[in-house]
Amino acid sequence: MRREIPLILTAFVGFTYILQFFIPHAPFNQLDRMLNEWIQVIAAFAIWLGALNLMKVSLNKVSRQSENWPFALITIFGFLLTVIVGLFLSGGRGYQSPGTGFDYIYRNIYAPLSSTMFATLAFYVGSASYRAFRARTKEATMLLLAAFFVMLGRVPIGDYITAFLPKGYRLSDFATWIMNYPQTAGYRAIMIGIALGIVSMSLRIILGIERSHLGGEE
Repeated sequence: MRREIPLILTAFVGFTYILQFFIPHAPFNQLDRMLNEWIQVIAAFAIWLGALNLMKVSLNKVSRQSENWPFALITIFGFLLTVIVGLFLSGGRGYQSPGTGFDYIYRNIYAPLSSTMFATLAFYVGSASYRAFRARTKEATMLLLAAFFVMLGRVPIGDYITAFLPKGYRLSDFATWIMNYPQTAGYRAIMIGIALGIVSMSLRIILGIERSHLGGEE
């Protein structure tokens, strides 16, 4: 029964959402609102479970002095500091208001760290682009040329090089054409494929065919 009950609940919730989309009337729309409230409650508990699991993993790393354990210690300290300041030193429900201790931590620690994290992604993108844009095949060559013209057309030097051409034939115009037509066509095809994959996987989960979310296939 440990697996049958979750499968029954998954099927019930999944079919309820499908039916309320096609039949937006009672009792299906009422079940939809009720299930949404339940999901919010479950999500709130899941956040705390995730935070406790983070603390457990970090404490284990510190106690065993595993690889990079000082970073786990910083994680524990930052988490406890943020929770204590947010719950007890920031005015209760108005902890997000400007001027509170929680707001200070968010603006001066969390936001700069997030910006730094996103900034490091530029190096990973550059590394991935270098590996992907090697002209070994016709497709890779086309990708390389398209990327070259788009990047050159997005900077001022692109218009400077092709300034002698009439408006509409410059590199910036060509880059815009690539983004509006070939890129959009490929993007839409990928999104259609993703949507079909989501539908097929959702049906497999609702019908109980896919059971990996229960911790195994058996």
